[in-house]
Amino acid sequence: MIRQPAVSGRFYPNDPTELRATVATLLADARRPHPLSPSPPAERGNVRAVIAPHAGYIYSGPTAASVFARVMIPGLVIILAPNHTGVCAAQSGISLWEAGAFHTPLGDVPVDADASQALLEISKGLVEIDHAAHEAEHAIEVVLPFLQLLRADVRITPLVIAWDAWEPARRLGEILARLVGATGEPVLLLASSDLNHYEPAAVSEQKDARALEAVRALNGEQLLDRCKREHISMCGRAPAAIVLEAARALGATRAEVVDYRHSGWVSGDNARVVGYAGVVIP
Repeated sequence: MIRQPAVSGRFYPNDPTELRATVATLLADARRPHPLSPSPPAERGNVRAVIAPHAGYIYSGPTAASVFARVMIPGLVIILAPNHTGVCAAQSGISLWEAGAFHTPLGDVPVDADASQALLEISKGLVEIDHAAHEAEHAIEVVLPFLQLLRADVRITPLVIAWDAWEPARRLGEILARLVGATGEPVLLLASSDLNHYEPAAVSEQKDARALEAVRALNGEQLLDRCKREHISMCGRAPAAIVLEAARALGATRAEVVDYRHSGWVSGDNARVVGYAGVVIP
């Protein structure tokens, strides 16, 4: 069961040589000191979780690179993504691709079947096998070349989430923390998310700051509440809330925003921007 790329050649290069060079350049740039950046040059280390964006590399690639340049990628990465397409066969709204691989121009990224089976057993029906939700969803695919370049033998457990309610997010966060504890190896939790969508830059910057306040506090419940009450169209708010809760359960006490930008920085159009943040949770 090989999941074929859905956005290769659009969100990122489909030529392997060009893609490898693009990702390597983004990572190299992220490791250099920047006079306008509040963060020091990236130093790779072991972290529990990250939040990274999934737009076209021309827009969000530097932000994603700012995250991955700081992480020693372990053998297993659990990736949670939003459901942009609305396609979902899982009654629970939690869709797992349980075996096989995700293909990119850089090769296949194997899905860890043992971790998938353990997750299905621990979740007691909350997580369901559902390939349909994954087939056209780009939010997992776009981050994979970064993982492949940094760790050639990386394995993944990919999940697509179709809701943004706190109670199932809390439950899944606790389940993932249990899964991480039971694996016997280092695991990275990765939430794939962009921030506010298609509003003027001044509005989006304020909304993004409010969402990131909750992220820094590791407060997934507050994040979901703010997104709802303040109309913050953060697409991966549920994956982020789940990862925040799992990280807290695993002992995390803080989250660091290592990069923030929006699409207007590239397009020059500040009338309708999409925000991007890179977050590292040690």
